[in-house]
Amino acid sequence: MSQYCNRRVVDQQRLVAKQIKKVDANHFFNLLTSPQLLEHMEVHLPEHRERKFPPTLALSMFLGQVMSADGSCQEAVNAAMVTRLLSGLAPGSASSSGYCQARGRLPALMISSLARATGRLLNEHTPQGWLWRGRHVKLVDGTTAWMADSAQNQLYFPQPEQQQTGAGFPLARLVGVISLAHGAVLDIAMGAYQGKGTGEHALLRRLMDAFVAGDVMLADRYYCSYFLIAALRGRGVDVLFEQHGARPSDFRLGERLGARDHCVRFKKPQRPEWLSVEEYGGYPDEITVREVKVGKKVLVTTLLNPCQTGKAELGQLFKARWNVELDLRNIKSTLGMERFSCKTPSMVEKELWVYMLAYNLIRLLMAQAASSTRALPRQLSFKHTLRIWTAWSARQFHSKLPEDMAGLWRLIAQRRVNNRPGRIEPRMIKRRPNRYTFLSAPRWKARRRIKQRGHAKKLSA
Repeated sequence: MSQYCNRRVVDQQRLVAKQIKKVDANHFFNLLTSPQLLEHMEVHLPEHRERKFPPTLALSMFLGQVMSADGSCQEAVNAAMVTRLLSGLAPGSASSSGYCQARGRLPALMISSLARATGRLLNEHTPQGWLWRGRHVKLVDGTTAWMADSAQNQLYFPQPEQQQTGAGFPLARLVGVISLAHGAVLDIAMGAYQGKGTGEHALLRRLMDAFVAGDVMLADRYYCSYFLIAALRGRGVDVLFEQHGARPSDFRLGERLGARDHCVRFKKPQRPEWLSVEEYGGYPDEITVREVKVGKKVLVTTLLNPCQTGKAELGQLFKARWNVELDLRNIKSTLGMERFSCKTPSMVEKELWVYMLAYNLIRLLMAQAASSTRALPRQLSFKHTLRIWTAWSARQFHSKLPEDMAGLWRLIAQRRVNNRPGRIEPRMIKRRPNRYTFLSAPRWKARRRIKQRGHAKKLSA
């Protein structure tokens, strides 16, 4: 039986390699101007009079702002002034007030709809060769992001309790659904960092429509929950998690499928507070899952047939979960979403979706470059693509000649991500920070203390 299973894996790998070669080079070209995205733009476009910064221009400037290294409103206005001047128009005022007001008039629903539609279009146009066994694998994970310390942000996204009032920053929790095939964000939810209904499971329940029958959800041990597995199975979605640390695995029990490989039944736990009596009754009394030990990890999956999905294949797929960590790093560190700059919750929501739209647009460029150069999107560098696109846009080079666009795709595809299986890095930094203590009181109190006592001595090396 093991020889038969191994033969199926080899045949699957050959099929994937064959399908990659058949990807159409123009598969993703001009998706941004497709009727689907234009429809989303037009439906949610607000009524507006002729202004210096109409909604479409304001959104374009907002996108450029989050993709730039500086990320300030003033830089976005300066770039617009230079563009107008080089186009033979009056540059206008250098004040950023008009642009900030135009950003405030942008409907959040329009931006979020465009971001989701971009991810959905990428999903619909994904070649079979990019999928796992012909199925979409969707990665799920959570993270946090700081924001500007304003009274309104503190009200909706209060700072952690252990931080002293006036010395911390509002903190938001985020949970996203990301495609393993092309890396685009399919949906994301944001909430407060702490409080009732603010955990990652609660946020994920708001994203369940991102999963359709035939998908596979891939996540870490935190998501290995009976209710989540049962809800996804009800939608026809399979799962692959690491076993939760609080649940022991005994391979002497259940239906044995192989060495350290068996099927067991999870019984329905007691009703949690967030679940109504009617909803609780709709869940099955038990669900059948498969537990597999690969290396030092015990994996839990609803892919029950060992001949269709062997242990080694499950282990390789679970290793791909690390891509979601890299994707979140690209969003937060490369694009700069570690800290939101807006000072009201409504603008923070818009800023979040502009980041998601910008990220998905870069992923769209990477998909086009991958399809044009017979590569996989995960083999290309996100940071390199962002830099190439920034340099391309900064020179106002809008040529759409086939040879020019082909050159752009080749430039993007030049940098490949190294294959480093089992890579281990210490979670430490080498560069020493400046020797200053942390601010432990509101800034106005710190200023008054300096006037009375002078500056504190620097810490010793």
